[in-house]
Amino acid sequence: MRDDAYKILVIDDESDIIEFLTYNLKKEGYEIFSALNGREGIELARKHNPHLILLDIMMPEMDGIETCEKLRALPKLNKTIIAFLTARGEDYSQIAGFEAGGDDYITKPVKPKVLVSRIRALLKRYGKYTLEPDSQEQAGKIKRGNLVIDREKYIVSVNNRDLVLPKKEFELLLLISSKPGKVFTRDDIFSQVWGDDVIVGDRTIDVHIRKLREKIGDEHISTVKGVGYKFKE
Repeated sequence: MRDDAYKILVIDDESDIIEFLTYNLKKEGYEIFSALNGREGIELARKHNPHLILLDIMMPEMDGIETCEKLRALPKLNKTIIAFLTARGEDYSQIAGFEAGGDDYITKPVKPKVLVSRIRALLKRYGKYTLEPDSQEQAGKIKRGNLVIDREKYIVSVNNRDLVLPKKEFELLLLISSKPGKVFTRDDIFSQVWGDDVIVGDRTIDVHIRKLREKIGDEHISTVKGVGYKFKE
């Protein structure tokens, strides 16, 4: 195993699924850890700080949505990508999954080549920032009025009060605050925050904007009807 190998944690209550995923991903050089339930998965995530987590939704005791929420509450995992594993025909809510902090969905059963391709695409986004900070923001912080956004620690300060936002809320705020006054269309936001390979519903952005406004105040984000959103100081 290479020292620089990406670390992937698989959380699924079916041992045959874990075996399938582990076998195919280890062949690609990834370092794999696995857990049969959410609680064990959270402990492994604390210990190993994986780059990506594959998380089953339908699990006994603690389902994937609750597990994801608890994982996202750990500051050290703010950059970790979480992809839900879902069975075909399974009744789940994408909105609930994305609100919990999920980044993508992978449908089971999945062919090995498709699995590897999806994982590669997701890992390309690990630690990726779409911003081009000016010289005053090279230290890793963006100051916008009463807001201070720390890109490295994933912390937002509002009037000197620190907030730890879910990953997608943070990345959405980071994007639109990068150029105050610029209108970011829905397509811009989908592409730069969720990625072109991820399909999400129209309400997903609205939900994240609403939650941001509740936390940082209504005055910072304006809606441009029929177009998108912009940040104002």
